[in-house]
Amino acid sequence: MEESQEITVNAGDIARLAGVGRAAVSNWRRRHEDFPQPVGGTASSPLFSLPEIAVWLRANGKSFEVSLGDLVWQRMRTSVDDLRLGELVAKVGAFLLFLRREPTAWRDHGTKSLTRVAEVATDLPGSADLRLDDLALVRLVAELAAERGPLEVFEFLFGRYAEAHSRQLPVTRDDVAALMVRLAAGNGGVVLDPACGVGTLLLAADSRAGRGGASTGRGASARAGRGAVLMGQEINETSALLTAVRLLLRGAEARIVAGDSLREDGLAGEPADAVVCDPPFNERVWGHEELAGDPRWEYGLPPRGESELAWVQHCLARVRPGGLVAILMPTAAASRRPGKRIRGNLLRTGALRAVVTLAPGGPDLWMLRRPDGGRPPSQLLVVDAAEDLSIVEPAWRAYVEDPEAELSGESRTVRIIDLLDDEVDLAPSRHRPQHGGLDFLRDFADALTRFKETSALLPDATPALQPLAERQDLPTTTVGELAKAGLITILQAPARMSADEGPLPVLTADDTAAGAPPSGRTTLDPALVMIRPGDVVTTALGAVRVITHSGAALGPQLTLYRVDPQRLDSGFLAGFLRSADAARIHPSSSRLDVRRARVPMLPLSDQRMYGTVFRELFDLEDRLRETRTLGETLLRLGFDGLVDGHLRPCDQGA
Repeated sequence: MEESQEITVNAGDIARLAGVGRAAVSNWRRRHEDFPQPVGGTASSPLFSLPEIAVWLRANGKSFEVSLGDLVWQRMRTSVDDLRLGELVAKVGAFLLFLRREPTAWRDHGTKSLTRVAEVATDLPGSADLRLDDLALVRLVAELAAERGPLEVFEFLFGRYAEAHSRQLPVTRDDVAALMVRLAAGNGGVVLDPACGVGTLLLAADSRAGRGGASTGRGASARAGRGAVLMGQEINETSALLTAVRLLLRGAEARIVAGDSLREDGLAGEPADAVVCDPPFNERVWGHEELAGDPRWEYGLPPRGESELAWVQHCLARVRPGGLVAILMPTAAASRRPGKRIRGNLLRTGALRAVVTLAPGGPDLWMLRRPDGGRPPSQLLVVDAAEDLSIVEPAWRAYVEDPEAELSGESRTVRIIDLLDDEVDLAPSRHRPQHGGLDFLRDFADALTRFKETSALLPDATPALQPLAERQDLPTTTVGELAKAGLITILQAPARMSADEGPLPVLTADDTAAGAPPSGRTTLDPALVMIRPGDVVTTALGAVRVITHSGAALGPQLTLYRVDPQRLDSGFLAGFLRSADAARIHPSSSRLDVRRARVPMLPLSDQRMYGTVFRELFDLEDRLRETRTLGETLLRLGFDGLVDGHLRPCDQGA
């Protein structure tokens, strides 16, 4: 790309930069004859000149800001077509890794040092050319990295890329990834993901290891003996490269290779202590014929249409005896007839230990343990966690401690001998525990009472709001400007902080989203950020909470805004953060965008009026959430009670 080439933006980019919805941009194009004409793209997805858009927005009094991060991203979007965008993001990542590892080389020699990028990044996978020819882009990236740090810059760019290609980049849910790592890889060691995608599971394992990211050394020598060793393989070379950059920028000890794990295992001969895997589902061309005699199929040759059972056996073959495997599976894999022989063998040998329903439509989580010569258990753990993932870990720990014990609630153990029938159906829904009569009646009566009490309060919970005949335009500033002026202090938890165990309470992202009290635990550390009443906490998915109690630490993936109460009202700030487009960014995006959220400039007295109403809206949101949860519980108990015979319809008029 020539340095003089004009940077372009699409309608979505314009909406984000101007802080409006895409519909507003469409309206501007229709209503304003002087709106800039497209300079490229297609009729359905036109591209516009960024300088022309900037001039038009400012001339029409529209709020507009282009950050350095936006400038970098838009230049990248303009440089290549969408099919090669991931490759460019990876190349920029390699350059950022170079800046992290050899900052003086760039500082002393500038663009002349680019010849050393490939040499410094020899632990990156694949055969891609890592050279960046766009020197203007290189300088912009270096400037942004000096301001924000290489890791934060890369996560920002990766987040934008993932947002633009969300349909082509399936990503494991963060809460599911964290759960899988806790269950299978809680003790660290060598953790493998043989279908690592863009690294979600390995990043969760690195976070679980709780390591600092200060090291600038290259590879294993700088990290020997510290935390988990991460290994991964990915069939898509660009995704493998992105995963490696994300891990290595964190200082992780990681080895990522590109290639097809089933056909060509690039990590063979390197057994893992734990395996976590979210494999591709329903793949029919996975190597059925060419791998027919493969020694990995200890439990049976996977049928052509059961590629997931090939992945299960590959994972078991790659873990040490006694090591654990956590793998996501389609719901149908628990009951499809072609796979019953393999399921039966997994049960008989004790390799399959648990099947967990994570969501109504799947996927399910299978927990396996590679046999080590010990006596296999006589029972399988089945858990229906579709409504509450928090029940999985306690159930698994109890089962590991005593596989023969009886469990209660939505978890239960099923005798393996009872499963070895003509179907070998392992679906948790088929083995749902039956409610005891007295327990069920108590639960149903309690759910009905609480639902009635909560829903009865809703009519009185609406805040007093006055409609205006004309829209009121308020002068605004940004969160970033408020921070520069000292009205806001922005804080985050220490890198690689653990929130799983310890004496100190931790407010987690799930707690913030649910309006729940702190549920995490951590150990004492001077670097912890302790929350205070009046602090505003946000999650990457846009949940906002005003803190009312102290005594807990700020958890990972949260941002805290501490206001000067003499100049800024916390409820006022929370309300506008809750509504801002900048707070609704992709989970993988960095906090670069959050600073662009716009906040009206009002006297403190007016702020407090807004803050009061915003607090009432937050309270209403919490009540609606609680009412919905209680309503779903009541529905489930109602259906179960009618089916199981604990309930019957009332007589007419009763």
